[in-house]
Amino acid sequence: MTGTYILRDDLHLATPPPHPSEAPIINPNPLATTPAPPTSGVKLSLAIVSPRKVAPQLYKVNTSDSTRSNLATYSIKESEKETEASNETGREDVAPQSFTTGIPGKAPAFGAGNALLTAVAGKDGLKRRKPKNNIVKSNSSFVSRVIPHEAMNKRLQERNPDGLFAFANINRAFQWLDLTSTSVFKAEHLTKILFTKAHMLCHGINEFTKSGSHLDIIMGSSAGDIIWYEPFSQKYARINKNGMINPSPVSDMHWIPGSENLFLASHMDGTLIVYDKERDDATFTPEESDDSTDEKKGVNEHQSLHVNKSVNSKNQKTNPVAVWKISNQRINAFAFSPDSRHLAVASEDGSFRIVDYLKELLTDIYTSYYGGFMCVCWSPDGKYVLTGGQDDLVSIWSLAERRIVARCPGHHSWVTAVAFDPWRCDDRNYRFGSVGEDCRLLLWDFNVGMLHRPKAASVRQRGSVSSHQPINRHRTESQATTRLRSVSNLTANNTDEEEMMEHPVESRTTTAELPPVMSKAVDEDPLCWIGFEEDCIITSCAAGHIRTWDRPKEGVNNSQTTLSGAGSTS
Repeated sequence: MTGTYILRDDLHLATPPPHPSEAPIINPNPLATTPAPPTSGVKLSLAIVSPRKVAPQLYKVNTSDSTRSNLATYSIKESEKETEASNETGREDVAPQSFTTGIPGKAPAFGAGNALLTAVAGKDGLKRRKPKNNIVKSNSSFVSRVIPHEAMNKRLQERNPDGLFAFANINRAFQWLDLTSTSVFKAEHLTKILFTKAHMLCHGINEFTKSGSHLDIIMGSSAGDIIWYEPFSQKYARINKNGMINPSPVSDMHWIPGSENLFLASHMDGTLIVYDKERDDATFTPEESDDSTDEKKGVNEHQSLHVNKSVNSKNQKTNPVAVWKISNQRINAFAFSPDSRHLAVASEDGSFRIVDYLKELLTDIYTSYYGGFMCVCWSPDGKYVLTGGQDDLVSIWSLAERRIVARCPGHHSWVTAVAFDPWRCDDRNYRFGSVGEDCRLLLWDFNVGMLHRPKAASVRQRGSVSSHQPINRHRTESQATTRLRSVSNLTANNTDEEEMMEHPVESRTTTAELPPVMSKAVDEDPLCWIGFEEDCIITSCAAGHIRTWDRPKEGVNNSQTTLSGAGSTS
């Protein structure tokens, strides 16, 4: 897609001062080897509470024919000039068809085989529950102060029902924002929560339970405590209180797809834990006495997923619901596959894992070119996984072929976040973005046909990764593994347990490289989050800037993709 992204808004969240009880850090030694307290840049969780135009689901809809918006005929391309260039396969456009490859059907619910996890009807039946404690009136030492906007109720009544809510963390503050309110109120929070010492590192919204009057939000903290928060009622509950189940910080967390109560959190000790928002906590002791996993070193530590508590356990009266030890080093990020069958897990130990979480099995381990993986996401159709890491690379992995298909150089420092643009993807073309500690935003296009070209045959063309020239479709297979069936097909159609495969690093000389279609420094501080909406791109940085970039307007042709309004950056 070509054109100019225009800076619409630059919202700056103020960094709160340290709590008075925190000891001041005076002239910290930059060469110190003692571990620093975990911190996180500003990350966003977005929600439109009205029935929304959701991002196209590629296994249901061919987005090139979508009529959801005024972008109906556009996938990656946004100008008619790109019609031929974006069709790398050399075929004429074919009639629209349902796109179902690799998505064999609806996955069973997590823990469906355990009757003890079935929701129990209370006095009000299965009515949606809210946390019990009022956070505004809380006397907990964990919460320092809550500052609701003085006109919050009026603003909620008068707001656009199709508007975009955002929840953002910065240092020890957590804010509820309305990104579509008037410019007078946009910079003013609806609610700001200040915690005493803990920093919120991650958070997520339950898409399954959200409504115009209810949002279930989870937050993971540097202290290990987890907050379940309902902003409309200002109620909250505290889970893993004082690290009762796991004392290590929470690095990432997501609601389990389709579940009202269950969510998965990754802790920095390399553990994945499933919690139930409505269960009480209890001191956790592994249900198996096998300590061998924790003692494994080197390559051996990658070779299993150790189930300390299974989702099928009969002991489900209290949290945790399930506990999986996956690494001896921190987990930086994870993501659920669109078909709700697999997890992609990015770890500090330089490995990226695919887990069949319904069966609690580790299926694949891939290794980075250098350093740890920082971020991960799935393509909307579940065929590809993106990772970004400390090797300054974005990597594209094919789940069907179980190998890396392209490395994407372009960043000059660690890649902190990657995301697909679902409104610019179809069954052949994909658009994604990445941000990094180099303060740069990069946009990338790739086409299914070009992924199988050897590196020597790559033709780099300004503004596009596609070419009019015929291509050689030789495939570069992994040096140590053969091409297997899709993991999704295996889990859906095979009852046999799949063998775990460890894939060695493939040489950079034999792996295709993909250049970005746009690279722009958009901030003076490291970027830490990127998100795509139908009409814009949103980025955030470590210093608290949330920037919204309008997409190029339809019908405006330009020879290259760029951003406008990035200040003094270049």
